[in-house]
Amino acid sequence: MIIVTGGSGKVGRACVKDLMEHGYKVLSVDMVRPAGISNPPKPTDPVFSLVDITDFGQVMTAFSGIDDRWEGEKVEAVVHLGAIAAPGQAADGVIFDTNMKSTHNVFEAARRLGIRNIVWASSETVYGIPYPKGPEYVPVDEEIEAPQSSYSLSKVMGEKLAVEFTKWDPRAKIIGLRLSNVQEEGDYVHFASYQADARARSFNLWTYIDARDAAQAIRKALEVKLTGAHVFGIANSNSLMARSNDELLDEVFPGTKRKRKLKRNESLISIARARKVLGYSPEHDWSPGNVRAPRHEAAPPKMVTEKLAARKSPPRAPRIVRTPPRIVTDAPGRKTRGKK
Repeated sequence: MIIVTGGSGKVGRACVKDLMEHGYKVLSVDMVRPAGISNPPKPTDPVFSLVDITDFGQVMTAFSGIDDRWEGEKVEAVVHLGAIAAPGQAADGVIFDTNMKSTHNVFEAARRLGIRNIVWASSETVYGIPYPKGPEYVPVDEEIEAPQSSYSLSKVMGEKLAVEFTKWDPRAKIIGLRLSNVQEEGDYVHFASYQADARARSFNLWTYIDARDAAQAIRKALEVKLTGAHVFGIANSNSLMARSNDELLDEVFPGTKRKRKLKRNESLISIARARKVLGYSPEHDWSPGNVRAPRHEAAPPKMVTEKLAARKSPPRAPRIVRTPPRIVTDAPGRKTRGKK
């Protein structure tokens, strides 16, 4: 049994679906009921219970057994996704308090119940979003801790909690995934509208994570044989822009340090560690297709149609052409000049 907190959110729904498709039994807990499930659930439905994870007693109960949902089975792992999901969604103090309390409750309940496999959602905001002075360097990686909001501070502190909890139990594994901005299939329709303005998505260095690839990363983090606390950057492997990274950085964050030569459209969140350690490999990179980078050079001459030319060009005087003398034929083979 794997318990997923926040199973009704974007990543949560994808995670529950992915785990079930890979043969895992899953209990989803959230304060929002997933759409479309029956009561009692059908065999193909995710098993769901309403649980407030800011209440430690409810977390302990949910992890111990819930009537008509699960009972007597061993909980092998917990995926902790439940949180206030972004800066500004509540007052700063409420965000920090909610996210810190829920993360502590999940880690502590798991520790008390001997659940030693935890994967949880940290955040790309830890890298310094929205980069008021630009990123420290690119690609940003797991060495950077530069919170700029109460939300990102709650995620940094969650990473610190994981370190301390794994000291208490050296056999425990707690993996934090610094997820980029989550996109579902229906969100890709908006990507074309970002192309004209480099600043529209500069707040997170033009990165994104497909919810299905986030689910893959979660599953591989659950399955990897590790102990201790670990953090991994998780994004898709490419940018959501057609313009090159160097061009975008020079326009929006001039002078940004490059750790190495950048590929044209690679993700500026490094996923190298996740590839190497977890075996993470994005499968749903967005393809720009026919979207082209805006050109910043002089526009070429316009094609002028006959209709446009007729409307814009002044009328010309008719040409006067002298008619040459006609050739008059009297009979076949005989020609004479016409008389004036």
